[in-house]
Amino acid sequence: QVQLVESGGGLVQAGDRLTLSCTTSASSLGSYGLGWFRQVPGREREFLASIKQNSASRYYSSHIGGRFTISRDDAKNTVYLQMNRLQSGDSGLYYCAAGGQISGFGLEREYQFWGQGTQVTVSS
Repeated sequence: QVQLVESGGGLVQAGDRLTLSCTTSASSLGSYGLGWFRQVPGREREFLASIKQNSASRYYSSHIGGRFTISRDDAKNTVYLQMNRLQSGDSGLYYCAAGGQISGFGLEREYQFWGQGTQVTVSS
């Protein structure tokens, strides 16, 4: 079992930068592909970015317009999501997830473990 804990969310202004972290202390994340998803009330959870084992490949949703960067530090069992030029539409609950084999298409069924989420609110 892999328990994931997100952090770094908060209230920011439009145009600000924010970096989210997701870590686990129970198991090594190095053997997992990792992803970030976002959910807004009343809407389905959407894929944002993913990164394969050993940072071999990274994938991004076209909706984020190149403003987000996913990275991982396996020595720290942590995956990051750096978000630049935040917009009010980026507000939501951000989840990280881990999966044994991910394709990069952002399919939720590929992820076996999920965190509880961290809230990001962007005020305009």
